[in-house]
Amino acid sequence: MDEPASLLPADNAAVMMMLLNDEQTSHILAELEPDELRRLGEKMCALGEIGPELIAEAIAGFIEKTEALGLVAHDRVGQVRTMITRAVGEVKAENLMSRIVPEAPRHSSLELARWLTAESLIPLVRDEHPQALAVLLVQLDPDIAAAVLHAQPEPAQSEIVHRVATLGPISPQALVMLEELLARRITECHGQRPFEVGGVREAAGIVNGVGKVVEKRVMSELVRRDKVLARQIEDEMFKFEHLFVLDPKSMGTLLRDVPSEVLIDSLKGISEEERDVFFRAMSSRAADGVRDEIAARGRTRLADVVIAQKEVVTIARKLAADGAIVFGSGDDDYV
Repeated sequence: MDEPASLLPADNAAVMMMLLNDEQTSHILAELEPDELRRLGEKMCALGEIGPELIAEAIAGFIEKTEALGLVAHDRVGQVRTMITRAVGEVKAENLMSRIVPEAPRHSSLELARWLTAESLIPLVRDEHPQALAVLLVQLDPDIAAAVLHAQPEPAQSEIVHRVATLGPISPQALVMLEELLARRITECHGQRPFEVGGVREAAGIVNGVGKVVEKRVMSELVRRDKVLARQIEDEMFKFEHLFVLDPKSMGTLLRDVPSEVLIDSLKGISEEERDVFFRAMSSRAADGVRDEIAARGRTRLADVVIAQKEVVTIARKLAADGAIVFGSGDDDYV
């Protein structure tokens, strides 16, 4: 493809995107409206060969536009912290910022640990001494502490619980040692990657555990404040894999409302072991028939699987709202 004589503004934007690394580009693209994203994506795909002169032209146009804007001073410390964290990771960034801006608050590794999920904590404390684990567990919420304990080797579990029960006052030195342990493990496990906490999935997990009355109030308020975010949280609260906890009776109720074609496509996207949750709610003959149809279907587009699973989830949500199926063990439990 011949190189164009000059670039249009949209082409300049596409060139600038291609010059950035993938992470930088993804952050920018995430801020665009769907139509803007579509147009920019089309331009990026259609660029063809772009020589040094046109690259220089695109950069010059970018500089010309930004010179008039200047740089705002709002939260400059936060901006610098974010950039350094992306470059060297959370732990090293905090140490650097304590030297660059001594009065800047430092987030301790132990304080960070209190915000992590069990899945994030478990690799950080693998094979550690029972005393260190006991000191850590008493800092955590009981549910998180229980999951971390469950992941420890069986011979160590009773020793850890014994130490928790007999811990007594925790010396400042013990907390310092735990801080150093977590800081070292965070660096080992995450290196130079930013260590992210929070997010839509975490918010959904919290809302799932507060009971239906609080959930309804919180989600109604979220819908009023941010409809897009509320929908994202709802999607995380009720996903296809959450159906795996249904008992055979509730699963049977669900399957009666799911069209056969939709069920087959939805099951194509999960393992044979996970399919057993659905098959146990069917007769042996019906289950064998569905297995045969899945095998005969051949390859199925991932997009079709996702659509089918969402349709099943929509049916399940309606049945749950009507009280026809139940998730959890009581009225205060929800998926």
